[in-house]
Amino acid sequence: MRLARTLLASLVALFISATFAQTQLSIATGGTGGTYYPVGGGYAELINDYLDGYQAVAEVTGASVENVGLISRGDSDIALALADTVYQAYTGTGQLEGRQLENLRSLGVAYANTVHIVTLADSGIESISDLEGKVVSVGAPGSGTEVSAQTLLNANGITYDQIDERRLNFNETAAALRDGQIEAGFWSVGPPTSSILDLATTRDIKILSLSDEEIQNALEAEPTFARTVIPAETYPGQEEDVVTVGTPNVIVVSAEMDDQLAYDFLDVLYSHIDEIIAIHPSGNQTTPQNSIESTPIPLHPGAVAYYEDQGLEVPDDVRPPQ
Repeated sequence: MRLARTLLASLVALFISATFAQTQLSIATGGTGGTYYPVGGGYAELINDYLDGYQAVAEVTGASVENVGLISRGDSDIALALADTVYQAYTGTGQLEGRQLENLRSLGVAYANTVHIVTLADSGIESISDLEGKVVSVGAPGSGTEVSAQTLLNANGITYDQIDERRLNFNETAAALRDGQIEAGFWSVGPPTSSILDLATTRDIKILSLSDEEIQNALEAEPTFARTVIPAETYPGQEEDVVTVGTPNVIVVSAEMDDQLAYDFLDVLYSHIDEIIAIHPSGNQTTPQNSIESTPIPLHPGAVAYYEDQGLEVPDDVRPPQ
């Protein structure tokens, strides 16, 4: 009799465990030296702490270009990606011509990535035109940084034929600059970012400002760019504001995501945004208003429902196709 009761209890426990099993969510981020990884990790913590029935983990990836593919194929559930990459993927244009991913949807905008063009203080490089003939890291393969870097360079008359390009992630770029293996590197991240902070503690660095003409050239080439300032003292030794361009980062999901999950994730995110801000100050930019104003592709239906419930008017051009 005791054995029967034990077996029955075990079966009940198994049934309960199966009934209330947690659905696993994958959050595609970027390299550990950028901003996507800690912010994506913060999203995972919010899901684990506040979203019943779900568990999430932040995955290290090659960032934006890889991430939109992961979402489109169903290999990740939520991703961070640069707006220019997301738009090009959704429309099959630009750097992603012929690779249209029509099932991408936006939950909103996390924060703006800022293009950092970093060199050592004694390199003699003073402007983007000085990169010609230099060894330059343009970002990791499959990253939005490379998309932004190539667009910015091409818009200002510099092609890969005129530089010795290296495709390094953020930590690799910082190490290569520190060790003299490259002469400059691109980052597209939310400042401040750990890999540049670490580099600036061991080497005197310089972050290049863009001229008004260079910025205008960039804006004409890529509508998702915007003039952006990295305030003085964001990094050690940075005594002046740096004028550059930035691009919004989109929280990307598949059109197949459950509407209620999309709604509930946003509810948890905005209700506990202070926890994201504690991880990285870029969380201050994560607002419903920024999301509906800056998303480059249609919103997910669950996101539309959430924003409308907050009393916001969702423009027709970002509503999902019927």
